[in-house]
Amino acid sequence: MKNTAILVEQNNKRLLNTKNNILATLAYFDMWDYPLTYGEIFLFLENKYGRHDFTEALDQLIVNKLVFHFDRFYSLKNDYMIAVKRNKGNKKAATLINKAKEVGAFLIRFPYVRGIGISGSLSKNFADDNSDIDFFIITERNRLWLARTFMHMFKKLTFLVGKQHNYCMNYYIDEAQLQIVEKNIYTAIEVATIIPLEGDLTFESFYKSNAWTSGFLPNKCMRLATAKPLKKRWYKTFTESLFNNSFGDWLDNVLMKITSGRWNKKTEMKKLNMRGTAMSMAASKHFAKPSPENFQIKLIEKYRIKVSILLQQFEERMAQ
Repeated sequence: MKNTAILVEQNNKRLLNTKNNILATLAYFDMWDYPLTYGEIFLFLENKYGRHDFTEALDQLIVNKLVFHFDRFYSLKNDYMIAVKRNKGNKKAATLINKAKEVGAFLIRFPYVRGIGISGSLSKNFADDNSDIDFFIITERNRLWLARTFMHMFKKLTFLVGKQHNYCMNYYIDEAQLQIVEKNIYTAIEVATIIPLEGDLTFESFYKSNAWTSGFLPNKCMRLATAKPLKKRWYKTFTESLFNNSFGDWLDNVLMKITSGRWNKKTEMKKLNMRGTAMSMAASKHFAKPSPENFQIKLIEKYRIKVSILLQQFEERMAQ
């Protein structure tokens, strides 16, 4: 009898932890009113659980009306329209992903670009009429700023034909520092949901360097199979040969200082982008990305508070 009681207690504790994990996972995506499928909840759990425990915990949360089930989606909100919104967003994303593949096949041709992937909301299979195509770009070591400058000179031309939203190249790293510096639930999800388009071996190295994400998402596998291998192109090789020297080293450093200086001024002047968000960029020799202080840190704090309140409400509900 004592052993049975211990097993029951262990099972209840395990189910409670699973429920907490499910609620925390749904809470993260709830910040974007984005419901998840059964499989997606499981993939984004912060701990490993057996399928049986996971299913039982999810079913109990639905019975207790802490989680709501619409069509094939699960949400913290009792609102069927978020399922309608997601279905519509998934269809829009399918079109944009096809476009992103075309753009990625073009961007990989630029000098020193070694890997191209889709990031942002599109990498999570969602888009609306205002969505951009965000790209995650990996460059040759110590040539990030040369690559970025070539690419952004081209982007200036896209404004003339109103196609700039298809070329949002806002996150760069180079092969000298493939590991993402910030390690938290936000960056783990962003890394894990990148859709690699070009540069299979480059992304293989990238994922090995960011194996820390498994500590946040132990059930999530990286999508390396989607990346195409790099092709040698004579014009790309020729252009790179012009800068594979001390002059190239000097120029890359100069471009970094000029660009980061301009962005610092924009931040100091509190300039806003077309979406009304403050413009800022974190820049170093090996990365150019949105400043984490501007969005990432605020988002994580918002998420932390949301989960804390949600779990407290859950405890109160179960105590009744």
